[in-house]
Amino acid sequence: MPRETLNRDQIVRAAIELLDAEGVDGLSMRRLGRHLGSAATAMYWHVGSKDKLIALAGDHVWGEVGLPDPDAIGWRDAAAAFAQEWYAMLTRHQWLMPASSAHIIYGTETARRQDHCYRIFETAGFADEELDAAVATLLTFVTGTALEDAAAATTRARIRREGGDEEEGVKEVLEWANGIAREFPRLRARIDAGAQARITQASTKIAFGVGIILDGLQARLDAGTGGAPQP
Repeated sequence: MPRETLNRDQIVRAAIELLDAEGVDGLSMRRLGRHLGSAATAMYWHVGSKDKLIALAGDHVWGEVGLPDPDAIGWRDAAAAFAQEWYAMLTRHQWLMPASSAHIIYGTETARRQDHCYRIFETAGFADEELDAAVATLLTFVTGTALEDAAAATTRARIRREGGDEEEGVKEVLEWANGIAREFPRLRARIDAGAQARITQASTKIAFGVGIILDGLQARLDAGTGGAPQP
């Protein structure tokens, strides 16, 4: 595709397709150019650099997260829905968490979601330092949970690039990790009980964890401490 017929949005969307399939290590301007039927120089002309492209792609996928209205459905339901959509986006685009550790990913869509998260907790009654802490607590839980999933996705992508059997490779890694965990009694008991399979279900770990966080924040509000930092 000639440079003149391309636009930045087309390039960003194509980059997201490659990132979803291969991760950050699988993205190059040359490969993206082939994907679009154009020269790598056209990619640079439209987006500037690979780092800039990853930042644009990251901000674009943030736009997939909905903005539930806390005035319409209540702050708790809005916070829970926001967290679920946020986690679902990170699950669809598992390159985003590893990319965020090496690239500055920020833009209008990212800022709009951050601002909305503040709005949700402001509606609840949090202010000042407690507002920052409430937002940070939800952010830390969702991103931490997604980071665990992203690590598994990165392993799968590496195995694919190396031409290995993806399922066998992941199985080998899990067996290695479980072998270490079994040396510790409480971890061994949870493995034997099948807990690992249950807690890795996204609907379980996100809904349960977010529920606990919101219970704790609600308790602070009920105690009248939501608007002021506590020792």
